[in-house]
Amino acid sequence: MGKGDPHKPKGRMSAYAYFVQTCREEHKKKNPEIPINFSEFSKKCSGRWKMMSDKEKSKFEDMAKQDKVRYEQEMKNYMPGNKREEEGPQCPQKTSLRLLPVLLRASAQNQGPEPQLGNRGCG
Repeated sequence: MGKGDPHKPKGRMSAYAYFVQTCREEHKKKNPEIPINFSEFSKKCSGRWKMMSDKEKSKFEDMAKQDKVRYEQEMKNYMPGNKREEEGPQCPQKTSLRLLPVLLRASAQNQGPEPQLGNRGCG
């Protein structure tokens, strides 16, 4: 799971996501020893969400609106870094190996320079 920028703001949550989170917390409080079966739990949450009135959902929608504001504010301040600079020396990408057959074909047809393979000091 090491992919992605660790400094990037956490994504915003929907009203339904807050509802499911609340349901999960309620279930843990009532039945701490019983593990949650994800498929059954999801079906029950979905059914409850569909049966809820707009007034009941408004609590979760307000939470989602607040989280949207938080997310937008954090994204304004977020400056994605250049990963290549953070990783250190410039190493050939794996994709450059995919170009090898094209370069070999081009040099065989005298359409371009001969490919140069060399050790660039990368592991």
